[in-house]
Amino acid sequence: MFKKCIFVQTDDMNSYLLFVSGQEIFVILLVVLLLFGANTIPDIAKGLGKGMREFRKAADDIKREMNDHTGDVKKDLDEMKDEINKTKDDLKG
Repeated sequence: MFKKCIFVQTDDMNSYLLFVSGQEIFVILLVVLLLFGANTIPDIAKGLGKGMREFRKAADDIKREMNDHTGDVKKDLDEMKDEINKTKDDLKG
């Protein structure tokens, strides 16, 4: 009746990918074993692992780039805010 949920946890929320039960996972693994054979499954898993690692590295690089650039913009905005407040105080003064 209830199915297990495979999900990926992100920084701020959970993204649900698939709703699969234990029986469905077993059938999928059996089909993969029959299609590819026992000898090639480790090679396939190794390739998938490398692909996932490269994808995570690329995603981390993009996040780092975004954080670096938004940090610069925030710094510039803070400087402008300080200058505006200083000019405002001088005009009142």
